[in-house]
Amino acid sequence: MNKLTSFKVRIARTWKVLGPGMITGASDDDPSGIATYSQAGAAFGLSTLWTALITYPLMAAIQEMCARIGIVTCKGLSGVLREHYPKKLGVAMMVFSFPAIVLNIGADIEGMGAVAHMLLPAVPVFAFEIFFTGLILFCVIRWPYQRLAGVLKWLCLVLLLYLVIPFLVHVKWGAVLRHTVIPTIRMDKGFFEILVAILGTTISPYLFFWQATMEAEDITNARSHRKVVIDRKFMEKMEKDVYSGMLFSNMVMFFIILTTGVVLFNAGQHTIDTVEQAASALEPLAGKMAYALFAIGVIGTGFLAIPVLAGSLSYIVAETFNWRQGLDKKFNQAPGFYITLVFSLLAGLCLDFFHISPIQALLYTAILYGLTSPVMIVLVMHICNNTKIMGAAVNKRGSNILGGLALVLMTLSAIALVWFQFR
Repeated sequence: MNKLTSFKVRIARTWKVLGPGMITGASDDDPSGIATYSQAGAAFGLSTLWTALITYPLMAAIQEMCARIGIVTCKGLSGVLREHYPKKLGVAMMVFSFPAIVLNIGADIEGMGAVAHMLLPAVPVFAFEIFFTGLILFCVIRWPYQRLAGVLKWLCLVLLLYLVIPFLVHVKWGAVLRHTVIPTIRMDKGFFEILVAILGTTISPYLFFWQATMEAEDITNARSHRKVVIDRKFMEKMEKDVYSGMLFSNMVMFFIILTTGVVLFNAGQHTIDTVEQAASALEPLAGKMAYALFAIGVIGTGFLAIPVLAGSLSYIVAETFNWRQGLDKKFNQAPGFYITLVFSLLAGLCLDFFHISPIQALLYTAILYGLTSPVMIVLVMHICNNTKIMGAAVNKRGSNILGGLALVLMTLSAIALVWFQFR
């Protein structure tokens, strides 16, 4: 076997291992995340690059806990909450999740439509929005889960576009290294607002629900076809998937902040009002190639993230009320699940007709995630330390330390934001 063949075999094996973790990580860099990271770079230059380095181990630890919950219990987080905790707690999580996820979906649809209109100006924005919404609904409802998961996994490759853009412009890599390893903190409302938004869009509660549910669904599907042994090797495979997905997500986050921090901030473009503005601002400053790659990336990540957002909400609602649910089921087998999914997409689509600014919806969504994440982290850690639920798969010391650090960071940032609001 020559070196090229051996390399191809290793790539194929690695690709086969990647699953829910890679999809979850990649969907984190949706148009909402792109807008938040672009605003961070435009407003503060390279000053927030360190957040990509800090958040990686924290988000990886939380997502690994969620994946472990799904594997051990064969249920999503809402199902575990309904079975082992007071009903009001699960309902409260659903109530807080619903508006944030719908806003997120709506802002992503608006961002995709606006960017597509930039590439094809002859087609109006609303036409693109309706087309994208209809296409996503068709694929999610008509395709079986395995096919949908395969498509979502390939869509992850769209994010590689953002790793190319910084090499099309002039970058001072010494400054990049300094801002990456030495945290910069500015004691003002604007900085903490964007910091909470970054943390909220990176460590997002809807990803907790999606990760656990997808692992549970994968286990259930696998057991229906063959015997599955949940041993150390199986858990190592899951960890590799989760850690790779979160690393990929944070690399993309890093390069988007880097691109906008170098190009837009240095050119005096410190405010990004829309997602398409972030793309169009790059054209005169970084060239048509960077602009086109940025725009295509927004559309691709929207197709990846919106099914994850809508699916997460559907699982949350269905498990809270103990409805039949699952992307592997047909519409007539799980009507409540799919009606929730359809409603969330149509409600998100309607945001544009109410003239709600996409960037405001994106930032407010990320901030809302940042404020609710501490509560979800506490719940995830409590479940993962409960032997009645997890048995021998409870958290080890390292997971508790990283989870505790994530909780402290999210809580302090949220408190600081509230303090600056009222100061």
